[in-house]
Amino acid sequence: MMAVLATPGANVLLPRPGFPLYQARAALGGLEFRHYDLLPEKGWEVDIDGVEALAAENTVAMVIVNPNNPCGSVYSYEHLAKIAETARKLGIMIISDEIYDHCAFGSKPFVPMGVFGEIAPVVTLGGISKRWMVPGWRLGWLAMTDPKGVLRSKKIFDSIITYRSISVDPAAIVQGAIPQIIANTDEAFFANGMNIMREASEICYEKLKAIDCITCPHKPEGSMFVMVKLDISYFGGIDDDIDFCTKLAKEESVVICPGSGLGMKNWLRISFAVDPPLLEDGLERLKSFCLRHAKPTRSKRADDEV
Repeated sequence: MMAVLATPGANVLLPRPGFPLYQARAALGGLEFRHYDLLPEKGWEVDIDGVEALAAENTVAMVIVNPNNPCGSVYSYEHLAKIAETARKLGIMIISDEIYDHCAFGSKPFVPMGVFGEIAPVVTLGGISKRWMVPGWRLGWLAMTDPKGVLRSKKIFDSIITYRSISVDPAAIVQGAIPQIIANTDEAFFANGMNIMREASEICYEKLKAIDCITCPHKPEGSMFVMVKLDISYFGGIDDDIDFCTKLAKEESVVICPGSGLGMKNWLRISFAVDPPLLEDGLERLKSFCLRHAKPTRSKRADDEV
């Protein structure tokens, strides 16, 4: 999609924090990108006012990710309606990354952005790797919801087809298996998967609350991730989130994504897509690492509380 939209002077609005591939693909095609914020204090909702302030005459699209990687949030119907109305007001399309569609296990059900296609045109990105839990298969799809024909009139649809014809296809054996997989996967498979993710998210959230230097602003409700804020002032000898993650990996064999790579310095993205015993062990190692590297006054206070 970034290649299709890359016309001279055009720009696209990307979420922060967000998956860096969008930024990379936009830059590769010479498409300007501007970042709008997701608001941790509001459950990582889109900063609607920020989107309106960033948009200009040459803005062609905004990207949303729902359920969200890296934040673990799921947008409500009402919030998605506000996003659609904002896109209509600005005269732009919505690219809705729904690779984690139906990976929702909190209080809000997953709502596809395409239901708002009458308000603003939507291109939905989906795939088999997350919901069916086959990450190596790398097969995805685009779905265009454009009942008013806006994207067709602007030749966006034709451009997608043209670009698709020069891209690399997934392996033939994967393509051949897809119809049967989609048609015949039992609903119990999905329900079991969401029960496992719900349990893992609860473990992750409760364990993180017991670590003084980490703040989790929003309990994860979807995808497989959660964003947490790291209090760098807690530590002695750790400079930032990248330094933290590097030393954690070396000392504890626990790998966490530094928020700087997602546009949020001194935040962390933690995956809870791990067997519960391993997840608990990893989070205990994280806690031990934090205590070991705490400034002496902080460490003594933690020992006194125990």
